Amino acid sequence: MSEQMNMEELLAQENLPDIHEHEVVKGKVVQVSRDEAYVDIGYKQEIAIPKRELAYPTPDSAEDVVKVGDVIDVYIQSLEGDNGGALSKVKADRMAAWGVLQKKQENDETVEAKVTQVVKGGLVASVEGLRGFIPASQMELHFVKDLSVYVGQTVNCKIIEIDVHKQRLVLSRRQILEAERAEREEEVFSTLEAGTIVKGVVKRIVDYGAFIDIGGVDGLAHISDLAWHRVKHPSDVLQVGQELDVYVKNVDKENKRISLSVKDTTRDPWYDYAEKYEEGQIISGKIIKLTDFGAFMEIEPGFDGLIPMGELADHRIERADEAVHTGDEVTVKILRIDMKRKRISLSITKAK
Repeated sequence: MSEQMNMEELLAQENLPDIHEHEVVKGKVVQVSRDEAYVDIGYKQEIAIPKRELAYPTPDSAEDVVKVGDVIDVYIQSLEGDNGGALSKVKADRMAAWGVLQKKQENDETVEAKVTQVVKGGLVASVEGLRGFIPASQMELHFVKDLSVYVGQTVNCKIIEIDVHKQRLVLSRRQILEAERAEREEEVFSTLEAGTIVKGVVKRIVDYGAFIDIGGVDGLAHISDLAWHRVKHPSDVLQVGQELDVYVKNVDKENKRISLSVKDTTRDPWYDYAEKYEEGQIISGKIIKLTDFGAFMEIEPGFDGLIPMGELADHRIERADEAVHTGDEVTVKILRIDMKRKRISLSITKAK
């Protein structure tokens, strides 16, 4: 009898499929309870898979993951023990995911990464059920002080490093943003022309001007081009997020630079002032500045003219303060209005 049993066991073992530990095989779910599922992989007996090995994170019930009749991939952790072996669907899924991600990297494809937490140096994200890391420097085109704003978001990334053995997956969102920016730049620089007026949005304000987004590319409006009057600081006339028209002064395609002007979208108010006066007219005003070549008189607030040294007094003088002083009220004759050079010449001597 024992010889017959031994023979049957030997025959059964000969008919067993070629199954080995530490490989992925297909199995059929034959029984499911709350805590585990029994799977037939064609071995000696069905093997139980605890729910923690069915899915990550661990489900409330194995029935939430699989049902009787399902054919699933399982990783064989061992073929020994009281339960006939140990299987894991979680590890099989992860191994499959690593393979998928390797192919995506080879094909330079993007992946969807759900950001789960902030850690030192960057963010942890879930990709195809795997743990990925996005360095802080690879999240945006610019420095981000508070990375917590991304937790819970799903973002597209490129794979910049993958090591299955070390279970290491490093991602970059910045590479996608850089590619998108390069595409926008190509489009903008191929169509944008100097001398045109376009719509823009103020992106960043600095001491020397403002960076304004025009169609996805930033151009610089220097502080001297923000308004017709003197501006102490750009924040006095602009604010981040403000939408406005800008005049394209220059497009440097080679160096990818765009020079913009805010003030040139409106008429210089100097001309509005100048058109109110005519040559030969007698007017009065206040001396506001003395120079080596004469004195400036305020005709109206923000609009002034020059009284040359030879037109300050009937006699020869060496310095302007020999004839007038700052704050003096004087009467002058308009000698010339130069619309091209935006200058007005005045005379005290010829107004008498």
